[in-house]
Amino acid sequence: MTVIYTDGACRGNPGPGGWAWAIPGGRWASGADPRSTNQRMEITAVLEALRANDGSLEVWSDSTYVVNCFRDRWWEKWLQRDWRNAAGKPVANRDLWEPLIQRYLARADALRFNWVKGHGLDPVNAFVDERAVEASRTLQGATGTGAPERG
Repeated sequence: MTVIYTDGACRGNPGPGGWAWAIPGGRWASGADPRSTNQRMEITAVLEALRANDGSLEVWSDSTYVVNCFRDRWWEKWLQRDWRNAAGKPVANRDLWEPLIQRYLARADALRFNWVKGHGLDPVNAFVDERAVEASRTLQGATGTGAPERG
């Protein structure tokens, strides 16, 4: 199972946003959106990580919004309620959740989601945070190799 870290950032909420994913000791990518929210960038980071990486993935995110969706299976209730939340309102960010959940369902046995404390001591989490913030500042994505190893 490949470990992959994801993060999103936004300057203002809404405002210019950035996302990033990285495989410890390996490849990484980032991207930007001129007008977004932090939650949208967190979801986008995971969606882009799944699009770019096949096989079994262990996703580490500092977003409880993302991790809890899968850990607590919020998505099941959203589908049962035709994309409505517990209050009966439309699920926020459905345009991103829907393709992410479709990808999840296609490989659910090969995906695991974990939470990591943001702005903590994990070098890979710090790396994806820096890439996401940089993308939000420059509005430019990037790719590369050489992400740090896990601490």
